[in-house]
Amino acid sequence: MNKQTLAAALLFFCVVGPSNAAGDAATGDPAAGKTASATCAACHGADGKAILPEYPNLAGQHASYIAKQLTAYRDGERSNQLMSPMAAALTDQNILDLAAYYSELTPIQGVSQEENLTLGQNIYRGGVTAAGIASCTGCHGPSGKGNPAANYPALSGQNAAYLAAQLKLFRSGDRNNDPNEMMRSLAHRLSDSEINAVANYAAGLY
Repeated sequence: MNKQTLAAALLFFCVVGPSNAAGDAATGDPAAGKTASATCAACHGADGKAILPEYPNLAGQHASYIAKQLTAYRDGERSNQLMSPMAAALTDQNILDLAAYYSELTPIQGVSQEENLTLGQNIYRGGVTAAGIASCTGCHGPSGKGNPAANYPALSGQNAAYLAAQLKLFRSGDRNNDPNEMMRSLAHRLSDSEINAVANYAAGLY
């Protein structure tokens, strides 16, 4: 496994599982989740802010999405040599508790870089017509807040390096737990420069 793939999996540790866990995320106990998050803090920080830009910020992410991803790691829908063993011991309640805890933390305020910002904005808001790529706003919203009911994650405040890494994993097919191949069908038509630009733009939304 290459370094980028490993880092991308590590950064997503406490964030995606099956629909039942996502639907039941509201039953999680944030206090229990805080206790269980001690291991996660080594990468995702005690406040849900990742210690490296290649890792995801978890603070304020939708509980349903966090639960979905954790369950996917545990059940083999996502596979990684580090994350799969770590998630394997989690119970459904552990997952719901972690999801509840991180979702209640104050979201991170992201900042976009000026470089490639216009390109990223154009892709996020308008897609890439020539390539048949729809805008990101349809699923993730104009302010990047996502859609918890549909398990579409919030992108605002997320680390741009992490977002870019995930798009590249979808593009290569190394990440394939997107419903109906939605992300894979879009990402495989994006160039590196387009991915980096839209990731940069999305990170600064609020």
